[in-house]
Amino acid sequence: MSMMQEFKEFAVKGNAIDLAVGVIVGAAFGKIVDSIVGDLIMPLVGKATGGLDFSNYYIALAGQAAGLTLEEAKKGGAVFAYGSFITILVNFIILAFIIFMMVKQINRLKKEAPAAPAEPVPTPEDVVLLREIRDSLKKS
Repeated sequence: MSMMQEFKEFAVKGNAIDLAVGVIVGAAFGKIVDSIVGDLIMPLVGKATGGLDFSNYYIALAGQAAGLTLEEAKKGGAVFAYGSFITILVNFIILAFIIFMMVKQINRLKKEAPAAPAEPVPTPEDVVLLREIRDSLKKS
């Protein structure tokens, strides 16, 4: 088998295509979750915590002046951007929860109704005859 034939079999094998579809859908889904977290959830969290904007929370490590935005502080040197980490952590938790719920639903849908117990296999005729002979010999 040539290398091209092997590659063709690999490329069209169901697992490779399923993986490619999963990666593409996952990337698009990740963007949706990023938007949900950044545009909907984090502003509500900021509002609930007194108007805090987590995206600009950082600790200057290179002596930057206080009160700069995160972007300006990064231009001035290294920063410990824990606000961005909090946002990404919330993003991850939401994404993990959504994926958990999706897998749970898929597993629930995959469960089939319990199969009815199979009817017992009929006893072969020779065994039935042998039992009849045994029973008749016991009676006599």
